[in-house]
Amino acid sequence: MLYYLFEFLENNYDLPGARLFQYISFRAAFAIILSLLISMIFGKRIILFLQRKQIGESVRELGLKGQKEKAGTPTMGGLIIIMSTLIPVLLLAQLNNIYVILLIVTTVWMGVIGFLDDYIKISKKNKEGLEGKFKIVGQIGLGIFVGAVMYFHPDVTVRSDNKVTTTNNVQMISETSPEEKSTTTTIPFFKNNELDYTRAISWISEGAKSYAWLIFIPVVIFIVTAVSNGANLTDGIDGLAAGTSAIIVLTLGIFAWVSGNVFFSDYLNVMNIPRSGEMTVFIAAFAGALVGFLWYNTYPAQVFMGDTGSLTIGGIIAVIAIATRKELLIPILCGIFFIENLSVILQVGWFKYTKKRTGQGRRIFLMSPLHHHYQKLGFHESKIAVRFWIIGILLAVMTIVTLKIR
Repeated sequence: MLYYLFEFLENNYDLPGARLFQYISFRAAFAIILSLLISMIFGKRIILFLQRKQIGESVRELGLKGQKEKAGTPTMGGLIIIMSTLIPVLLLAQLNNIYVILLIVTTVWMGVIGFLDDYIKISKKNKEGLEGKFKIVGQIGLGIFVGAVMYFHPDVTVRSDNKVTTTNNVQMISETSPEEKSTTTTIPFFKNNELDYTRAISWISEGAKSYAWLIFIPVVIFIVTAVSNGANLTDGIDGLAAGTSAIIVLTLGIFAWVSGNVFFSDYLNVMNIPRSGEMTVFIAAFAGALVGFLWYNTYPAQVFMGDTGSLTIGGIIAVIAIATRKELLIPILCGIFFIENLSVILQVGWFKYTKKRTGQGRRIFLMSPLHHHYQKLGFHESKIAVRFWIIGILLAVMTIVTLKIR
């Protein structure tokens, strides 16, 4: 809203300083500061409200040290993250930008699913919350929506070959390639690093290319489901999910900035995605909200994000990765989510397999997800969280390096 207000003031009254709001860098900086302040200032009020309404965590007995002390800690803290993200976005972003619209819809969509899950846990005293099949249906629904928009919407395009020249140390665009619809994505570490999803179906016939959505949309559904569940599983100890996610989204912000800028994308020889730079404003607000939430969520946590937060975080990260055509980097960038998911799959799979073969189920880890394994080994949860953050930073650096190493 402020973006449109200052655009009006600039065009009609030539107001000094109004032009600043035309720059993504300024609005992104403003967004991260504003979201950080909102989450820190109003977060306390939301926590007190949740306490008054007795919206506390119902802790399952898992035999973990310090677990009983967490009982009654306010949950649904994801509302702080959602509020602190959406307010700066609504104020500062271009609300007619298709990528911003996608991210706002994702935030509300996954937030509602997570809220229902937390509400059932609290009001119905049901520790399982929303049935898993309904969560999956919601995630699939979002995947279909995002996939369809990315595939069919006319504003979702790429430019494959812009020409940028430098004269007297001044960069100029000498030739801009036309925008085109494309299902290409980026393959990390390869020189000619573009993969087109149409190749998976074009071998049938030339006309089969028009049905590439049959491949693309299921891929999007899988990514949205996997990443949102990964974030959900990672949310098990104080500060782990929020800190890890902040590292991930800041990295994705770099990719959105580069992909949306003609000069940077040409210099780094990456796909130029028109209008995608506007996502930087959303990402900045989201990162600020996560860091502000950490103010109350680090050990000992004053509030838990609940599924309201964790499912929303995972959904947003997945959609940003897909929109920036960096979804194949998810196993690296979201390595913490990936290993948490994998630890549960291996644990359950091995238990069932050994029980079927020997009559007695065996486990690979002392407990899954992986962070609980380290808790069982005697590591303090704050140490686990910080060490996972450090690993997350290393993975983020590796991901950024893929811009140049091919």
